[in-house]
Amino acid sequence: MYYPSIFNDAIGPVMRGPSSSHCAAALRIGRMARDLMDGQIDEVTIDFTPTGSLATTHASQGSDMGLFGGLLGWDAVDERLVNSAQAVRDSGIKIDIRIVEYEADHPNTYRLTLRHKDEVHTLTAISTGGGMIEMQAVDGYAVSMAGDYYETLVYLDADGEDAVRAFAQGLQADNIVLHQTADGAMIEIKAQQFFPDEELKQLLAGLKVRSIKHISPVLPVLSRRGMRVPFTTCAEMLEYNEGKDLSLWELAADYESARGGLAREQVVAKMVEIVEILERSIQQGVGGTNYADRILGHQSGQFQERMQSGRLLEGGMLNQMILNVTALMEVKSSMGVIVAAPTAGACAGLPGATIGAARTLGLSTEESARAMLAAGMIGTFIAARSTFAAEVGGCQAETGSGAGMAAAALVTLAGGTTRQAVNAASMALQNVLGMICDPVANRVEVPCLGKNVMAASNALACANMALADFDAVVPLDEVIETMDRVGRSIPAELRCTALGGLSITKTSKEIERRLQACA
Repeated sequence: MYYPSIFNDAIGPVMRGPSSSHCAAALRIGRMARDLMDGQIDEVTIDFTPTGSLATTHASQGSDMGLFGGLLGWDAVDERLVNSAQAVRDSGIKIDIRIVEYEADHPNTYRLTLRHKDEVHTLTAISTGGGMIEMQAVDGYAVSMAGDYYETLVYLDADGEDAVRAFAQGLQADNIVLHQTADGAMIEIKAQQFFPDEELKQLLAGLKVRSIKHISPVLPVLSRRGMRVPFTTCAEMLEYNEGKDLSLWELAADYESARGGLAREQVVAKMVEIVEILERSIQQGVGGTNYADRILGHQSGQFQERMQSGRLLEGGMLNQMILNVTALMEVKSSMGVIVAAPTAGACAGLPGATIGAARTLGLSTEESARAMLAAGMIGTFIAARSTFAAEVGGCQAETGSGAGMAAAALVTLAGGTTRQAVNAASMALQNVLGMICDPVANRVEVPCLGKNVMAASNALACANMALADFDAVVPLDEVIETMDRVGRSIPAELRCTALGGLSITKTSKEIERRLQACA
């Protein structure tokens, strides 16, 4: 069973670009594809299905940018990403993007054919939301690779299972799977590190080996054999906490410590680093950002000036949250460094609310980090039983999830109980069921900015209601299950495919044409 990680699934990746399910996920797919080719690529054919989300959004929402960066071996915060299309041309790699019919069960499906003079490889991968991926097929072999292991692929001429079994017994790995077709076989080895070549060669001596490929992990927290976590649902967590009276951030630290094999202090330190990145991004956003290919310009500085001069309606903590949210969204839209929390499209609601509240209350960066850990715990429950992908569940999966996570973070900052934090998350998620995703002009800006602000506002209201012991009525686990069911019931045209809602208005189409003319 895959157990979500706070730092893999809920808070992160640290990245550039408008969309984590497009930019960061595509980059991770590109990195793994590059490894499959040993870094030697002459040509890449990229196929998207006409009915999937990527057919209309791969250019405007950053899939091309991320994929090209990954093929070049870059990471998700590389400042060169904005120019990755030119860089991949300069590298000599020929790119052919096609919209073709093929069987794809997920709207974010990538089918790649990679070539150089000596080799041709194919892969199929999907972006599952928030930057997470799954490689589902390699060279015709069905696999499941999330980028959370060091993967070694051993290509064989047809060999008997007995010989392969003997090899597997001699190699102590987390998981070894034999994939077979009529043309040959492939051994997939998942481990905590790559095995030394000499050790592999000795164990492979009796097999007819064609080639060996090493694919490095792309996630910050690895999985491992025998991994256990103390709980997987909110109900189990509350039962685990009986008699312990731990706060939600402490439970999150316990969970991630077990999940990632980290000390609790390391878990907190990792989140402190993330909060420090977010604090710098907020400062950058308020200070001013510039980027040609966007709808909205710099507005957060104007908000700050009018807030400080008393020219806004009195909003107190909420106005500080709005300032932070708008600043983060502007950084995202100008290709600055942000943190997907839980996604890039929803990168501002949770951190904007959390850091805004902490600043208003005079709390430290570490206290903000603890609150973000609490939010991450809620995020793992969502990741385990629903989705962060708007293409699958609408915007309720992105800014909606961010609102529920933020509500728990705010209760934590206020010193509330774990039960109150959970109730706040439940109420906030109940408020967003059915929210569609309809980005204007295919950019993740409008109405995304307002929805991130709404996430922070929703979180603040629900946090205060929970602190006053309002009844959430429906348990969090049931709300998450409902959110998943409702999201999958939203018509595909309203789930981030740019085929419905505000995205097909006259104004949206005019903005899209204007931006394309300037490109």
